Amino acid sequence: MEDTPGPGLRERKKRETRDELSRAAVELVGERGWAAVTIDDIAARAGVAPRTFRNYFPTKAAAISGRHVDRMRRVAEALAALPADVPLLPGLLDRVLAEFAQSGPGAPPPDPARIAAVRLMLAEPALQGELARAGALARDELAAAVAARTGTDPEREIYPHLVAAAVDSAVDVAITHCLGAARPVPLVPVLRDALERLTAGLAVPPAPEEQP
Repeated sequence: MEDTPGPGLRERKKRETRDELSRAAVELVGERGWAAVTIDDIAARAGVAPRTFRNYFPTKAAAISGRHVDRMRRVAEALAALPADVPLLPGLLDRVLAEFAQSGPGAPPPDPARIAAVRLMLAEPALQGELARAGALARDELAAAVAARTGTDPEREIYPHLVAAAVDSAVDVAITHCLGAARPVPLVPVLRDALERLTAGLAVPPAPEEQP
């Protein structure tokens, strides 16, 4: 008798479908422009029914902005899984960079046409509010992981929220810098520089028992 897939496998499949839908939304809007893409188009590109799309996202804007939330969620989960002896900030930097590894050394240079398409997409008014909401959700995911890692209380202490907001801002600044460059610029080196500058000034607070 075949084994029944466990919750871990089901969750992984759900995440894969969500990621494929989000990727399809970004690709199609980049290819055709915002107004020319429908939910049915996105579902067809991802190989699922429109009803399946609506099980994951309410709108195409949510599908696009959801990539950022999912990325930070993966960073948070990877941070939580690191051995206890791995320092917080180096571990966090590595996890963030790993999410953008496809833009690292050895990757093909950024496509100018794709960069132009992303610029137009991010300037779309219909997407702005959803991006702001996604940013807040992403920061909450990361703050919770930082709090668990450092033994801080996210309800009473600012440190986990400060780290999450700073990292999220570094990602945003690096992407904005690369999108605005006169010539294509690989993202990972810029992001690494931003995170290293940032984490140098975010000393981890002492454990609760060591505080005066």
